Amino acid sequence: MRLSVLDHGHRRRVKSFLLLTSALSRVDSPDITKMLLYRPGFLARPLLELTADAMRGPSYWTAGEREYLAMCTARLHRCPFCVDTHAELTRIAGNGDPDPDDPASARPGLRAVRDFLAAPTAIGVPGLPEQAVLDALRVRLVFDIISRLANAFGFTLREGQLHSGTRALHRFGYRFPRFLLADGATADHGDAVENLRHAVLDAPGTTDPALRTAAANGGPLPEPWRSYATAVRDASYEITGADVDRLTAAGHTEDQIFEVTVAAATGAALHGFEAGRRALGHTTTT
Repeated sequence: MRLSVLDHGHRRRVKSFLLLTSALSRVDSPDITKMLLYRPGFLARPLLELTADAMRGPSYWTAGEREYLAMCTARLHRCPFCVDTHAELTRIAGNGDPDPDDPASARPGLRAVRDFLAAPTAIGVPGLPEQAVLDALRVRLVFDIISRLANAFGFTLREGQLHSGTRALHRFGYRFPRFLLADGATADHGDAVENLRHAVLDAPGTTDPALRTAAANGGPLPEPWRSYATAVRDASYEITGADVDRLTAAGHTEDQIFEVTVAAATGAALHGFEAGRRALGHTTTT
């Protein structure tokens, strides 16, 4: 983990929860859990609302197939943390169908939407209902964000975490206890995607919304923010601890780095999501 606040900056209730669950499982809490429980009003609450529905809500795709699409998205970002996690979740949720190690095991519609997500085309995915493609786009949106953050923050899987973490995630359906996510009010904009957009880009934070919006959209930024935000959006797998060190050496706090990283990752993911929707003929986010 490249930001110490994500390891040690939690509120008392979260620290107690992390200590208790680690003691019971005899496994340290995964990096993704620590990140999501840090300032949950800024990211986790709206992201988890979107994720729980995309991954375990009603869908054309089975839970195993959605985990497979999450794994494929992680591969596009060269994110070993997410690839390994969602390969294992594909095995758990799909009971071998599809096989994460055998691309040919996916049914034709799943293979077609997988290819569409990697490179959306104006013809959409012939033979699939439009809602099926929209469901898949929401899966990709979630893991476009999470894979970039896992790369940027240097997530690693430690001994025992793959087994315990994936089974807990599957058992609870990507939902966290509500008391852990209580962190100020979140405005409801009528849709989980819009709630996420506004929480990350518009809500009060340690950075100005204009800075976050520029990081999200590729707008003008001073260095070293510009190079860093570009890397998060376009090549998060190339980020190292030295990139974070340059930001702290320039006087930026870890909270500021956290917010700009989340904004850049979310902005890039939303751009891809909207490109996919436009390919289906949609002009607004819903």
